[in-house]
Order: sequence, then structure tokens, then C-alpha cells
Amino acid sequence: MNGTSSTKGIFELGKAVLQAEAQAICHLSDTLNENFIKAVQILLACKGRVVVSGVGKSGHIARKIAATLASTGTPAFFVHAAEAAHGDLGMITKEDVVIAISYSGSSSELLAIVPTIVREGTPIIAITGSDSNPLANHATVNLNIHVEREACPLNLAPTSSTTVTLALGDALAVACLDAKGFGPEDFARSHPGGALGRRLLTHVKDVMRTGDDLPVVKDSASVLDAVKEITRKKIGMTAITNEANEVVGIFTEGDLRRLIEKVGDIRPISIASVMTKHPSTTTADALAMEAAKVLETTLRNQLLVVDKDNKLIGALHIHDLMTAKVI
Repeated sequence: MNGTSSTKGIFELGKAVLQAEAQAICHLSDTLNENFIKAVQILLACKGRVVVSGVGKSGHIARKIAATLASTGTPAFFVHAAEAAHGDLGMITKEDVVIAISYSGSSSELLAIVPTIVREGTPIIAITGSDSNPLANHATVNLNIHVEREACPLNLAPTSSTTVTLALGDALAVACLDAKGFGPEDFARSHPGGALGRRLLTHVKDVMRTGDDLPVVKDSASVLDAVKEITRKKIGMTAITNEANEVVGIFTEGDLRRLIEKVGDIRPISIASVMTKHPSTTTADALAMEAAKVLETTLRNQLLVVDKDNKLIGALHIHDLMTAKVI
């Protein structure tokens, strides 16, 4: 192997690329000016959608910025500049805001659609590598992401410039997120299929066991009756209720093992005399992740679900939460 393809050379080059891109981001942070504030204000005032556009590597970055904006409370979508010139320009209205990305500021595809966007009265936020270029000159505001050198050893492949553009897009999205008071619940609604969405949108009523799957015996039952119910319902416990269907206790397989070790013959024992009184409960409208915290705190695998009058309406096993991917 020669110098750059040796193990040491590969490692050093990797570090150099990361350092170069990190330095470029730090430089952008130091040179960020009032144009960033203007851009955020334009985005916050947008009554339509934010349309992010670019070509080549800038197009890939534009697509990601649009996705980040959309998932953080600023409706946005990506339009390829070349496609815009062949019909997709009709997707852009005067109620929208266009973020146009071109490091050179001279992308022919973008410049071909800029006059139409300007005539429509749609604000343009340009992201370019200088303050003076054709795209910046037509923009409502220009964000300068100039980098001294690309991380590519040849100073050719867009590397530092695309990284800085992506970071700037994140900064715009987060600034808008904060200004709008966008919180975890809002984020969850945008990501219902993700882990956070499941934790913040899944309620106990969505995963609890009810009806014939709900193990329950009356407080007048025997321990043997309770054991049969536990066996039938396969949840490792049974709830105990009074005649008014109010929860008065719980009896688990663990309680059964301890009872057998203590007394041996369980047949003459009433469930009311050995059940755990005042068991932990939750409500159907509680978040499933809150129920998970109760189970963790109490070191139990099952939880009873009651209504406002302490009447039994459901039961929850830790496996139910795992199946729903809440935990």
C-alpha cells in the first residue's frame, strides 16, 4: 500500500475530513448574521408551504431539509429545480416560501425558474456560497455558507459545503420549532410510527385487556377459584372485586407460590384473606408509558385499569406494552 491507502493513511484522512467539516460548521456559526433572523421571520410568516429546491448534491440536501422542516412543525416539501421548469412550478404559490440552494448561486436550473417565482411574489431564501451571485441577487434574503475549502482532498466534491448547508437547514428548522412552541407531543403526531410517537400517542385503553380476556373473581371466591381464573386468562394474576365491581385486591402467581410454601393446602382458604389489598391501578386514558413507569416502580408485571369510581375495566401486562413497542 502507498501512503494514502495504508491503514494509517485511511485513518488520518477520515479524521481530516471530519475536522474540516466541523471547522466549516464552526466558521458558519461565527459568521451567521441578521439574514438568518430575516429568513426565520419569513418562514414563520409563511401562510402556505415551504418549497425547498436544488439540483445535484444540493438537491439531496434540499430534500432532507424539507423533511426536517415538515417533521418539526413547518409544512414543507421538496421540488427538483429541473422538474419545476417542466410543470412542477405550478406547485408553488404566492402563499409559499422558496428555499433555493446552490453553492455557486449560478445553477441554471434554479435560475430558470427564479423569474417566475419573483413575479408571483413568492419570497425566496437563497442558500449560496457568497453574497454576490445571480441567485443571491434575486433572493429576498441570502444566507452565505461560504467554506474556505471542501473536505475532499481534490477540493472538488461537495463535502464541507453540503455539510454546512445541512447544518444551516437544521438551524432554520429548530429556530422555527422553538418560535412555534412545537413540543414532544407535536413531534409524536408527526412520527406516529416511531418510538417517540408510540410512547406519546399510545394510551392504556389501546393495549389493555378487556371482556373475556380480563381475569377477575369476586372477593367471596376461594383461592382455588382464583387459581383457575389465572390459568384460564394466562396473564399471571387475577383481579378481585366486590359486588359493586370495585377493585379490592389482586392475586398473582407469585402470591400463589409463596402461599403454598407457607400453608401447603390452599383449598380451604378464601381469596379475600390472602389477596394484596389496594393494588396499583391506572386509568384507560393514561399514557401507556406512564403505566410502564408504574410497573417499573412497583416491580410488578401486571396492572389493573379502573374508572373514576375504582371499578375494574381492564388489565395490563408488561408483555402488552412490549408488543405495542411502548417499551
